[in-house]
Amino acid sequence: MSTTQVISASTHPTTIHDAVLDHYSRRLATCSSDKLIKIFDIDNTTTPPTHRLSATLPGHEAPVWSAAWSHPQHANLLATAGYDARVLIWKEAATSSAPAASSAGNWHRCAEFTAHTASINLVTWAPPQLGCLLAAASSDGRVSVLAFDPSSPTTFEPITFPAHGLGANSVSWAPASVPGQLTSAATPQQSQPVQQKRLATGGSDNLVKLWSFNPNTSTYDLTTTLTGHKDWVRDVAWSPTPLSKHYIASASQDHTVRIWTLPAAGDVGDAGAWKCEELEFGVAVWRVSWSLVGNVLAVSGGDNRVSLWKERGGGGWECVRTLEE
Repeated sequence: MSTTQVISASTHPTTIHDAVLDHYSRRLATCSSDKLIKIFDIDNTTTPPTHRLSATLPGHEAPVWSAAWSHPQHANLLATAGYDARVLIWKEAATSSAPAASSAGNWHRCAEFTAHTASINLVTWAPPQLGCLLAAASSDGRVSVLAFDPSSPTTFEPITFPAHGLGANSVSWAPASVPGQLTSAATPQQSQPVQQKRLATGGSDNLVKLWSFNPNTSTYDLTTTLTGHKDWVRDVAWSPTPLSKHYIASASQDHTVRIWTLPAAGDVGDAGAWKCEELEFGVAVWRVSWSLVGNVLAVSGGDNRVSLWKERGGGGWECVRTLEE
């Protein structure tokens, strides 16, 4: 059974804005303009797989735009955010033999972040090697990074910084290790890859910006700005796997996706070192997402299509499949 089939049975009466599977693809969370989050249990042992609505989570006061599952080593938290300028963190209590007292099942809201003054457009968890960190991008122009103690996720330490003056639409974490570290020969003293906290953001100023954590100031410094889009950058995605290059994809209202690449030996902070290839779609492009191994890019836009793209061996990108509703 496809994810689309699960969503179609979700009983949201209004538009669904995000649908995300957890790390093991055993649970699906959906969020909607109806202000609700719904959680489905998925049984992949049956043919076809079956699904069951296990919880409906109220709490937001406006449409919910984004949902994100943390890595299971961080207690499998669910973060949600929306037009009400709030980030809510949800956690499942230990399974009880008693029946659930409400439609929320065993889920409860364990934390809330309210420092933003406008819609929060996207939330995303960092690679687990970096800790239990959640990034949020807001229309107030700022990006926040919340550091949680996964054993007690009721409190957090926030870092908030200005990112895009006209509004931040998206944020994506870089892989914890730089390209080449996992495959290059290392001495015993160099056996542990260097972990780096870096972010890519996209905004209504038509820009893609890259940020790096500065431990001396405990904030994120702007390292480079990638220009070229002619309209809002709706989404940005940094490839999650440190292969031979850095790969960043950006989706824009200008009907294009730009794929930015940088060799492993390149300087992330050197805007001129990044190479860019532009893909034309003819419609506004809303979301971009890399496969877990980082070699396939999924693109979705205003034509209700999802296309899959791979890099050719001799260079350039080709569409390998198109899915239509």
